[in-house]
Amino acid sequence: MQNYEIIDLWKKGLSKQKLAEIYKRNYNNHIKLIRSSVRHRHSGRFISNYEALEVVERILYKYIIEKNDKK
Repeated sequence: MQNYEIIDLWKKGLSKQKLAEIYKRNYNNHIKLIRSSVRHRHSGRFISNYEALEVVERILYKYIIEKNDKK
């Protein structure tokens, strides 16, 4: 999930918690795909809700700061 996708969903009215759930689901599914091969079965690490919320909040914070700097 890209930064602009998170910002667009946030602008449409989704909460930070819901965005974190979506981000966590996408990230963990990506890790499952990587781990499906024998060679990379121990690669990557799954994230928790709290870690996903941290990523989402950091993205939104950067967006808000950049938006206010332009004014």
